[in-house]
Amino acid sequence: MKPAQHPTALRIAQLLLDAGIETQVVEFEQPTRTSAEAASAIGCSVAEIAKSIVFRGTVSSQAVIVVASGDNRVSEAKVSRAVNEPLARADADFVRSATGFAIGGVAPLGHSQPVKLLLDQDLRRFATVWAAAGTPFAVFPLTPEQLRLLTAVEWADVRQ
Repeated sequence: MKPAQHPTALRIAQLLLDAGIETQVVEFEQPTRTSAEAASAIGCSVAEIAKSIVFRGTVSSQAVIVVASGDNRVSEAKVSRAVNEPLARADADFVRSATGFAIGGVAPLGHSQPVKLLLDQDLRRFATVWAAAGTPFAVFPLTPEQLRLLTAVEWADVRQ
């Protein structure tokens, strides 16, 4: 683990600082694009990873991002009801164009276009969670309350 150097991770670090979140964005030599890879690199449980699952709203064509506990499977039906539109799978090109990030590095902030965002209420069970920082190699820690304040969205039941 080392301080972030990638320009995208540094941009996320600046956005966090601008939002008043005092944390450090770190990078790993090995990818952290899955919850298991991230947990292994960090030394935490898979559940403490705040993974970003991206769907495409079929009506709005907007990205729907669910920041979920790494050990949870996300219910597409619950997410669809929460955002009031049917969902479709998001491919790598859609994720990149809608969020500005590659799959495995989608941060909960700093998106290139407006997105619909949901937070998994199960993340509240931890003192600290780890979120992607814009690349598949970068992450940052924060409290669940900081995540909620940062994203300005409320907790939702998204678990399958």
